[in-house]
Amino acid sequence: MKLDIIAQLVQILKDAPDVGAIEIRRGWFGAWSTVRVSKAGHVAGNTGGHVVVTQGQVPAPTAASMPAPPPPAAAASHLLDIKSPMVGTFYSAPEPGAQAYVKVGSRVNVGQVVCIIEAMKIMNEIESEVGGVVKEVCVQNAQPVEFGQALFRVDPNG
Repeated sequence: MKLDIIAQLVQILKDAPDVGAIEIRRGWFGAWSTVRVSKAGHVAGNTGGHVVVTQGQVPAPTAASMPAPPPPAAAASHLLDIKSPMVGTFYSAPEPGAQAYVKVGSRVNVGQVVCIIEAMKIMNEIESEVGGVVKEVCVQNAQPVEFGQALFRVDPNG
């Protein structure tokens, strides 16, 4: 792995408080490598809390790829975020032309599928970790998303 990539990964750790660890594994004679990015407070064995990418797919951190800073305390709201557990492409429906899993005004329950994120040609159904009414859809269909990026904002009291 090149030194500039490692420096970029270290910068991600500094800039993203929700990233707890970055683990790098190299294969036999450097033939392959794996990078694992874990959320803060998650155990590495928890498959919902990390992302695995191969060396050729390590994204260069840019302003667009870094997690957005939290809103100012004065603007804090009671809405809860459903965040992306991985890097990939967001899809709001199970297939092209189908109705979205959820939209603004939809009621969601814990464990309900709210979208799909395609990562490394695998379609991953994303389940809600909160219950309530969807007040905002934060990403557009077929848009790339980052680890920890807000996908939906939910009013738990709605």
